Amino acid sequence: MTAIPQGRTRRTLSASVMCALVAGVALAGCSEDPDAGTNGVGKLSAAQIQARTKAAAGSVDAVRLSGSVVTSGRTYKLDMSLKADGGAGSVTAQGATFHLLRVGEQLFLKADAAFWKKGDGTSGGGSDTAAADKLEGKYVKVPTGDPSYKKFSGFTDKDLLLDGLLTLHGALATDGHHEQSGVRTVRITGDGGSGGTLDVSLEGRPYPLLLQRAGGAGTLRFSSWGKDFALEEPAKDETVDYGQQLPSS
Repeated sequence: MTAIPQGRTRRTLSASVMCALVAGVALAGCSEDPDAGTNGVGKLSAAQIQARTKAAAGSVDAVRLSGSVVTSGRTYKLDMSLKADGGAGSVTAQGATFHLLRVGEQLFLKADAAFWKKGDGTSGGGSDTAAADKLEGKYVKVPTGDPSYKKFSGFTDKDLLLDGLLTLHGALATDGHHEQSGVRTVRITGDGGSGGTLDVSLEGRPYPLLLQRAGGAGTLRFSSWGKDFALEEPAKDETVDYGQQLPSS
C-alpha cells in the first residue's frame, strides 16, 4: 500500500471540513429565511403590507367572513358569504339567530317564530303570536325605509365591511411570521396590538386571513377568496312583504 504524505492528508481533511461548513451555512441560511417561497410581502413595511392586503381584498368579487363583531356594546356572531352585489348568511345576537339575504338593493330576513315574538332585540317590541307564526321560516322583505334595513344590510356589504375592518388603529408595525389553517402569514399590528392585529397570507395573493379587532371588539376569519356562489332572490311563495315597516320595528 502506498503511503499518503501526512501534509496532503491534512490539506484534504481541511478542505473537506471547509466544504462541509460552507454547505451547512448555506443550508441554514435557506431554512432560516421565513420569506423563502412566499409572495414576498413579509419583507415589506407594515404600512405597505396593509396597503397590499386591502388592494388584494378589493380586487376579488367574493369572500366568506366568519367570527364576531362587537358594536355599540352588542356582540354579533357572523357567518356571511359576500360579493359585490349582495351577500347571504347567518347572524346571531343575544341568543337569537337569523338569516340575511341581500340581492342588489333587496334585503330579506328569515328567522323562527321565537325571533319575531320578541322582536330583533333592538327595540323591545314584538309582533303577536299569529304574525310570528306566519313569519316563521319565511323570507321577510326589509323595506329600505325601515330602521333595520341600514343596520342589517351593512352585514351583507362586502366593500363597506372590508374598508372598515381592514384598517388597524395607531402606529403600524410587523409582528413576525405565523400560520393560519396551514397557511403561512405575516402579522401586522396597530399600537402594539391594542389597535388590532391582522394576519396576511404569504402564499398566493396577500389576502387577509385573521383579524383581531382593536379593543377586544371581535375576531374575524376570512376565507374562500374569489370563490363565486349563487345569489338570487327567494321564490314568491317563500317571501312575505309587509310594505313600509317590519312588524317588530
